[in-house]
Order: sequence, then C-alpha cells, then structure tokens
Amino acid sequence: MTGVLTQRDWRTQAYELRQVRRPSPYLILGTLFWAVVAYRTWQSPIASDFGQHAAAVERIAADWLHPANPLLDLPGAGSPYFTPYTVALGLLSKLTGVPGWQLLKGCGPVNLALIVTGIGAFTRVLSDRRWAPVLALAAFVLLWGPQHKEWSGFLGLQSMIRGLTYPSAFAVGVTFWVWALTARAARRGAAGPWLHATLGLLIGTVLLVHPFTAMGAVIGVVALVIGMQRTPVAAGVLGRWALTAAVAFAVAAWWPYFSISALLGDPTVDDVHRRLYADLWQWYGLALAGLPALLWRLRHNRFDPLVLMFAADCAVAAYGWLSGSYSFGRIFGLLLVPLQFALAVELAQAPPWTPLRTVLAPLAAAAACAGLLAQAGAVVPARYVPPALHLQRLNGWPSYEWAGAHVAAGDVLLTGGYDPQHVMPAYGVFLVSPAWPDPSTTAAERRRREDDVRAYLSPATPAEQRLAIARRYDVTWVMTGPGDPAPPGGVEVDRSPRTGERLYRVG
Repeated sequence: MTGVLTQRDWRTQAYELRQVRRPSPYLILGTLFWAVVAYRTWQSPIASDFGQHAAAVERIAADWLHPANPLLDLPGAGSPYFTPYTVALGLLSKLTGVPGWQLLKGCGPVNLALIVTGIGAFTRVLSDRRWAPVLALAAFVLLWGPQHKEWSGFLGLQSMIRGLTYPSAFAVGVTFWVWALTARAARRGAAGPWLHATLGLLIGTVLLVHPFTAMGAVIGVVALVIGMQRTPVAAGVLGRWALTAAVAFAVAAWWPYFSISALLGDPTVDDVHRRLYADLWQWYGLALAGLPALLWRLRHNRFDPLVLMFAADCAVAAYGWLSGSYSFGRIFGLLLVPLQFALAVELAQAPPWTPLRTVLAPLAAAAACAGLLAQAGAVVPARYVPPALHLQRLNGWPSYEWAGAHVAAGDVLLTGGYDPQHVMPAYGVFLVSPAWPDPSTTAAERRRREDDVRAYLSPATPAEQRLAIARRYDVTWVMTGPGDPAPPGGVEVDRSPRTGERLYRVG
C-alpha cells in the first residue's frame, strides 16, 4: 500500500509541475505580438527621425572621440544625439564595418522585446492575475487617440512601427523594467545595495538616452516608492534610495558627449513640440477609458502609485503649456500609462457582474475598437481589409536606396526636399541645412544655411552665386525635384523611379 501511495504522490507532483510550467497567456500572445510588430518594423522604409539617429551612429563610427554634428559638417560637441545608445551602435559599426543604418534597423526587434517583457514585469507587480499583462499590453498600444499620433517615444501601435528603432523606444523599455525593480525593492524594504546601484545605473542611462522619457521614469520611481514602501522609512532605507540617486547622477554627470544640465531650459525644440498640445482628444482621448479605474484605486488608496504618477505627469504637462516650454509635452508619452494600466489591472481583478466590471468592460471594449480603427492599419495589409472599412495608415515614405547607392559617408548633400532631408542622412551624408534643430548649432547658423539652400535652388539666383554657395559648404551632391533645372556644373547620376527627383554630382 505504501508503494501505491508513493506512486500516486509522484504522479500528482508531476502533474502539478506540468501545470506550473504551462505557458502563460502573456508568453503566448506577447510573443505573437512581438513577431508581428517586429516583422512590420523591419519592413518599414527609412523615414522620419531614423535618418538623424543613423547619422549620429555614422559620426561615432568615423570619429568616436570627436564626432561631427549628426547632420552638418560642423563640430558636434554638445549634441544630445550622442547617447549611450548611438555611441554603442557607432562603436559596433566601427568594429564590424556594418553601416549604421543597418545596425539601427536591427534594434527594432531588440527594443520591442525590452518593451514587451518590461510591460509584463511591471504589470505583475501591480496584479497577480494571469490576463493582466495581456490587457496592459493591449491598452498600452491601442488606447491613445481616435487619430493616430506618430511621435518619438509615443508608442501607440502605429507610432511603434515607425519608432521602435529610436533611442526613445529603448528608453521606454528600460523604464518599465526600472519601475518593476523599484516596486520590488520598495516592497522588500531591505533590498540590497546592488539592486539600488543597478536601479541608479538604469535611471542614469535613461536620462542620457532620452531625457524626455527620463522625466516620466523618475516620476514613476518616486510614486512607486511612496505608494509601495512597506517598511518604516528608516535611515537605512533612505540611504539605499540615496545610493540609487547618487549612481544615476554620477552616470549622467560623467557622460562626455553632452551635458544634461545644459539641456535644461534649452528652448531649441520648444516650437516643434507645441503640436503635442494641439488636439488632446484626437491624440490621447481613448486613454480616458481608464479614468474610472484610476478613481477606483484612489478611493481605496490615496497613495496608490498609479494615481500619484498620473497626478505628477499632469502637473508636468500643465507646466509645459502654461510656461511655453512645450518640450515638457513629451511627458504625454508616459502620462497615459497610469490610465492604461489601471484599466487593465482593475478589469483583470474585478469579479464578474460587479458594478466596477459593468462600468469598465463596455468602456474598455468601445475604446479598444476605436483604437483598432486608429492603429490596426499599421499591421494589417490593405488586401485583408473589407473595402467599407477605412483604416488609418502610416504615411508612405519613398525609398532613397537609389541615391544611397552613390553617396559616401561624409559627403555633403544640398537639397530642399522634406523627405530627402530626413532620409539621406541615414546613408552618412552631411546636409547643408538640417532637418531638425540641434542645440550644438546656433539658431543663427541654421537660418543662414536655410537661406543659402533656398537661394541655391531658386532659378532667379545667378549661377556665380550658386557656385559660391556650393563651394562654401563643400557640396558634393545636389538633389532636385522633378522638373527643376540642373545645378550649374552638375552631372546627373541617377533619378528616383517613384518621385522623379534627380541626383547630381557637383564640384
């Protein structure tokens, strides 16, 4: 009889072990999400800010000690584009000989894995329900606005396809892991110094890689410590969190390529960010479906970390609007997280047929449907969509591989076209006029260059003046629109089969 009981016990343990090892819903659906979005990201053409980040990688590969400005043939000292992210890729490009744009392209699946696993880790410190991470991922990528917003660090599904390769995506992924580790350290109370030092290193890295994301990351850390610290705030506890702050400060202060303090209050990109406040409902409105869940959490805990996080983020956004420092509007990229995650967690935890579930379920369903209409066009091919259903889709950017095949890294290109100004730096060329402002160059220098480009491309400008402009900037290539006259002394090398733009060698 004893042997029979032992056999049953062994079988029971084996069955329980199989139950424990059964894949979670998040492992299955998160992996599927990662595969689909990573594939679409790899397919996405070079567009938007990709060229500027790839150019920064090329400058590090060319001279990692004293890199030139990412877009202009000028010194790059003080450029915030030389982050640990781009420097690491630049050094890898220098060692392997792989072009910077190809390495940057390959970062998309890596950053996405960091984000997906980070969302899972952060959700698990908020809830132990198996479906909570799945709902959190869905809320994070869908609950933005009924009109998709493509912006660096704003990782709705459409914007994610375009921006997963950017430093901001890496910073968001690290931020979720920082929050998860912070919550665990706060709950333990007696977490060791190594964990706190690691947190400081990660926070300092986020601060350097994407200072805008770091605002939200630090707010989240403070909110989690206040809301989850279970042990009395003794001197030892304060000392460990002081260690975290000291390591983060040391990492940011040590960085040799630019100074974080010099970026504080810099108005260079404020005008660009004013658009983030232009239409709050269209860009962020669907996330309000999580407001009842957040209020529910507030009712049960005045120091709920998601509530504290949301309140502080709103204060930062309001300050940006009232002060005219519109760069603080970048906080919207993480301001929606408390709303999204509160909805996901409470929906997963609320028992069926309770008042909370009856309120949240239809709200979440309606918001998710609206989010799908706004975002699903990024991953669902048009041939699979019924003609009556009009999904919003990413703006189509033309390929410039035809021009990239001729230019070399370090060449100077003169062009006035919006698309080539953003794309061609990915192939390592310098521009005469930058696509985006950079604090390492003065506003007066940028205006002078913009005026010279307009003068060069104007048919009314004498040929002698156009030649003088080309010599001033050591121009090697000129790209003109279809039908525009050839530049003086230029030899046509190639033209775009799609746009009709032409590439000329000059000088």
